[in-house]
Amino acid sequence: LVHSTAMVHPTAVIEPGAVIMADAQVGEGAVVGATSVVGRGVVLGSGTTLAFGVKLMHCAVGDNCMLHSGVCIGADGFGFTISASGQVVKKPQLLAARIGDDVEIGANSCIDRGSWRDTLVGSHTKLDNMVQIGHNAHVGEACILCAHVALGGSSTLGDRVVMGGKSAVKDHTAVCSDVRIAAKAGVIKPITVPGDYAGYPAMPAAQWRRLVVGLRGTARQSSKP
Repeated sequence: LVHSTAMVHPTAVIEPGAVIMADAQVGEGAVVGATSVVGRGVVLGSGTTLAFGVKLMHCAVGDNCMLHSGVCIGADGFGFTISASGQVVKKPQLLAARIGDDVEIGANSCIDRGSWRDTLVGSHTKLDNMVQIGHNAHVGEACILCAHVALGGSSTLGDRVVMGGKSAVKDHTAVCSDVRIAAKAGVIKPITVPGDYAGYPAMPAAQWRRLVVGLRGTARQSSKP
């Protein structure tokens, strides 16, 4: 189903059950998989492939990207406040998500649209399955985010950042370029020096290893009769 105002390149492939909504643009050689939805005004770059069941809204996706099944880009970010009367009030989520070129996004990963700035994912970045990128987050170029990584709202990653499975960055926290974060590490303060980090709260990996060895030694001593 293609809306009459959508612009679909003649070489693009629209599989059965896919929906291209009003004012959307689908580039040369792009593939929109069965049951995928390209929302109103969304821009889909040349050579980009959507597997089946991908949902795009309030976003632009660059050239030669691969989005696997279940990916959702451009949904509202998680922004709420408590009013004076004690009610939970939703904050407006009115901006976009923008994905660079040659980006791969794994199955069931989600990238929220921005509220005070667009959410950005840089070119050549690769996301594993079930990665969550919160609203207003900026991810640099050539980053690798393993499964279950979570980036809090308004967090920032530099270029070539690698995050192990289940690691996370706190909202409004920045990580500089050329950092590797170990699995299950939690970044709650800015990282300004390139290198390897691990633990919770995240610290230089060598420091974390010494800490673990020390704790094990203390545990052995305390367990002696």
